[in-house]
Amino acid sequence: MTTNTESIFSFIDTYAESKEELYLEAIVEVCQKWLSGETQPMLSETVTKEDIRRGIQLAVLKGMKKNVQPNHQMTPDSIGMLIGHIASKLAAGEGNITLLDPAAGTGNLLYTVMNTIGNDITATAVEIDDLLVRLSAITAELLEHPVTFYVQDALRPLFADPVDIAISDLPVGFYPDDENALNYELMPAAGHAYAHHLFIEQSMKHTKPGGHGLFIIPANLFESEQSSVLHPYLKKQTIIRAIIQLPDSLFKSAAHAKSILILQKPFLDKKVTHDVLLAKVPNMTDKHAMALFLQKIDIWAND
Repeated sequence: MTTNTESIFSFIDTYAESKEELYLEAIVEVCQKWLSGETQPMLSETVTKEDIRRGIQLAVLKGMKKNVQPNHQMTPDSIGMLIGHIASKLAAGEGNITLLDPAAGTGNLLYTVMNTIGNDITATAVEIDDLLVRLSAITAELLEHPVTFYVQDALRPLFADPVDIAISDLPVGFYPDDENALNYELMPAAGHAYAHHLFIEQSMKHTKPGGHGLFIIPANLFESEQSSVLHPYLKKQTIIRAIIQLPDSLFKSAAHAKSILILQKPFLDKKVTHDVLLAKVPNMTDKHAMALFLQKIDIWAND
């Protein structure tokens, strides 16, 4: 029996392969037709937002492989769902949750988190690539997620309201605009700033007091050549809540290994200190080990 996710992928793929334009452009086109009711995939009555997200994601991944671009990358579902689980625990019991993803890409990470948290949630997505924004926007409409989009360099002044939770699969590398980087505490005394450092600072700047930042970071973030700039900033402007090492099996090599950094923006009148959670995610195919790990995360979040 064909699943809803498979049906959605097949529906999009069949259309996109029949067109002469770029595969990713064709995805936007067919999703617009789906949204308008002109044509639709054959779905069961129990279709979920995750079915829709995953079906579109599979098509986008195929399109990215067809036309490889350095800035066209997608956060693996296993990591996205873990971020979603953590975010949902931090948001538990709260209403009108607001999110920010300053490097939203196609929105896959953002929508994974929104689907996990559930209803009563709005988001702001920032992305400089126009095609990725169009893919993200049409996906948001199909998922019925309220998202405000900014098509810009996220490290430029961002006129967005502070949010409860900022999330980002941080773009790693040097930021070339030294003049703009001078507006950040994390601009080093010499050389270019790390873009991933500036994204952390910009995200926390747009987080409410008491709010959280969940970032997918290089595993060697705290040992890099600019860590001497990062450490004082984090100590002064944030509270480090957790550093969670992701399984090596998720990455091509140790050089590409990633972790999850969880920060909290201090309340204006007090800065409470807590123990930092240091943890390593087990092999994600080991269901028992993962259940124990998520239980540990839940206890930490409740505390």
